[in-house]
Amino acid sequence: MRRRSFVRLLTATPFLRGVQARSDIPALRVVSSYTAAAAPGMPGPYPGRVISVRSDRCVDTSTGAANDAVVREMLAQGMRALTGASTTADAWRRFFEPSDIVGIKVNCGGYPHCVSAYEIVADVVRQLMGIGVPVSHIYVYERFQNQMDEVNYAPHLPGGAQIVAAERANRNVDNSGYDPATYLEADFFGEEDTRSNMMRLVSRLLTKIINIPNMKDHGATGVTGCLKNIAYGSFSNVARTHQHGKSHTFSVVGALAAMEPLRSRTVLQILDGLRGVWHGGPFARTTRYVFYPRQIMLGTDPVAIDRLLLDIIDTERRAHGAISIWDRSPRSLRMDDTRARDADPDVNIIIREPGHVEYASTLGLGVYDRARIHVDNIDIA
Repeated sequence: MRRRSFVRLLTATPFLRGVQARSDIPALRVVSSYTAAAAPGMPGPYPGRVISVRSDRCVDTSTGAANDAVVREMLAQGMRALTGASTTADAWRRFFEPSDIVGIKVNCGGYPHCVSAYEIVADVVRQLMGIGVPVSHIYVYERFQNQMDEVNYAPHLPGGAQIVAAERANRNVDNSGYDPATYLEADFFGEEDTRSNMMRLVSRLLTKIINIPNMKDHGATGVTGCLKNIAYGSFSNVARTHQHGKSHTFSVVGALAAMEPLRSRTVLQILDGLRGVWHGGPFARTTRYVFYPRQIMLGTDPVAIDRLLLDIIDTERRAHGAISIWDRSPRSLRMDDTRARDADPDVNIIIREPGHVEYASTLGLGVYDRARIHVDNIDIA
């Protein structure tokens, strides 16, 4: 990938085609020395295409335990369907070579009930090893070490896989895991630190990235799926974008995901829908809001997958009588009562921004128009 220094300013006007113009989008200053690959990983070779693999046997809903053999078969059939390859190994070879250094972006924030499933992550590691990627060149990563410690992937993975985090916790005191030369700068609420820096692992070491998010509600974005997991999970200092009832996630999620080299290196999306969270996300400290979609979605287009996720989460919320993730009424906003927020699905502490998915499409990250998204449904008995 050629390198040259550049600074780019993102504002609302140039990118808003299908999205309704808004006057509250802050100026975003992108600083990176990386240029895009000839064929960036997002939206990748299959824009607008999603493989949805379901099985009633993949999770025991009475215990929450996943069936490893069924999950492996779901991934194998999904990868073959996505690529058209005749074998599972050939499907993985469409994206990866033995010389690659591969990052697996997991989501640990929903511990203990909804994190990137051990069974999915372990099989991804095995498949990469099976096509010749050395296990020492496979990095399972997340921002926070304390979350990685809670989830504890190591006993579930082949020995030698690297497990890496950028900082101990979300306290803005340790920036050694971030790249000082690759960042997005914006002043949202007059905060002292106005930069969000990309992880050094992402910018300086990895050659390919696999994104494994969950199906989760989120109090600021509406959902946390492919886009938010890869964006907010690969940069520092992002919680500052949403506070005091206001969220700037509408534009920032897509802007971060579109930054190089993250955009070009993220080549595969595997949305873990074995379990999901319909309220109180991105956390899952209680089973009260856990549900079981019992599916895995695969593709290269994060926007297309997240467009489907918006409907999945909103449908589940409506089934429980909760307000829509699209609800922007000030009557639903209670900024000073987090206990009410967690207990009452009709309360927001921040006006959600599910429109971040459509905005990301205007940055070229994928297909948002539902009529242009092709879904291949696979059911495994």
